[in-house]
Amino acid sequence: MINLLVINQSHHPLPEYHTRGAAGLDLRAFLKEEVTLKSLERKLIPTGLFLEIPEGYEIQIRPRSGLAIKKGLTLINSPGTIDSDYRGEIQIPMINLSGETHVIKDGDRIAQMILSRHEVIDWKPVESLTDSLRGAGGFGHTGG
Repeated sequence: MINLLVINQSHHPLPEYHTRGAAGLDLRAFLKEEVTLKSLERKLIPTGLFLEIPEGYEIQIRPRSGLAIKKGLTLINSPGTIDSDYRGEIQIPMINLSGETHVIKDGDRIAQMILSRHEVIDWKPVESLTDSLRGAGGFGHTGG
């Protein structure tokens, strides 16, 4: 368990885990007016949440599987990363991949967020790398 500082400017409750084993917390749209997403249209959807993410962590924003499979609504970049030094509002970059128009309403669960630890790279330039069974084989070259 880790403490995460949050400002909630929306009138919605803070995101919460819906089951004991859940990794993601659902994020809700914070809208003054409904947003219409036409086929292949992209829009940023505000949440009203502002976070102070601890250094060494990131927030990953991912699609909700139900919206993706049932309605064709997903995220432009997935997973999206929110860095620890960002202090602006969390906004969700949604896209409608279906052939139908969809309406997003205030309070709709539109994405999920996951807190993830990450390491910082310390580059070590070398002249060669250790051999492996795969070697330099690219996509589709893992034997399957």
